[in-house]
Amino acid sequence: MNIFNLTLGKIGAFLASRLAKESSGYKPYTPSDQDTLRKNLQPGDILLVEGNQFVSGAIKYLTQSTWSHAAFYVGDNLPKPKDGSERPTLIEVNVGTGCTAVKLSKYEKFNTRICRPVGLSKKDKKTTIDFMISKIGLQYDLKNIFDLLRYFIPTPPVPVAWRRRMLAFGSGEPSKAICSSLIAQAFQEVKYPILPEVTNAPGRTSAKSGYSKREILHIRYHALFTPRDFDLSPYFDIFKPTIEEGFDYKTLNWSGKISKRDILKLDDDTDDIGP
Repeated sequence: MNIFNLTLGKIGAFLASRLAKESSGYKPYTPSDQDTLRKNLQPGDILLVEGNQFVSGAIKYLTQSTWSHAAFYVGDNLPKPKDGSERPTLIEVNVGTGCTAVKLSKYEKFNTRICRPVGLSKKDKKTTIDFMISKIGLQYDLKNIFDLLRYFIPTPPVPVAWRRRMLAFGSGEPSKAICSSLIAQAFQEVKYPILPEVTNAPGRTSAKSGYSKREILHIRYHALFTPRDFDLSPYFDIFKPTIEEGFDYKTLNWSGKISKRDILKLDDDTDDIGP
């Protein structure tokens, strides 16, 4: 049995390494300005990333979203490296490497978005940060190779309504690493909602007053969350540093020419239409 598990683990590690490989052709439309991003990020923020790994395409397709990865910003709560290099300020989970602390500059060439919890108390914010820091080094069991194999089908032929269920199916350890499970757990520690299931209080469906129609929030299983959920959540603010820095469209210097990328896209669209 041990040999069997060891073999499955090795196969799982191999599959995970393949999923983590970068795909060709990724070009961000609005790469992050690191100085502006660093100045505006706050501990407790979630940084959504449009990834360029093989697995990113599957996540984006199955969730019908631009965002394939989420990282948790902890600010200066982690020690600065002794060699004087950049301090790690993000905590993230990846299949194969588990939970690690990484530098913000890792995503300087990626499309990103900041999601910020609204009204989170200092105490609860500290709880979420401490929770994430305590999980650094956490590894995920990769023996569930069937859980990994689903991500090798970037565009599975399934109806739109079933695509998200493909992520939830089985909810094995690899999927917990690929999705946003750990970040969801951190917020559930302080009962901060992400996308809870909502039901009406029993016996009060015909009442008209707001009190009588009180809704009950049900915590969803943390393994079923994806990066997209933080973007869609009504409880997280979408923070755009460029706008917050005082964006003025009148100061932009336009060339008056269409970009090469748009010309290529126009040619592709014309080819699709045909004669």
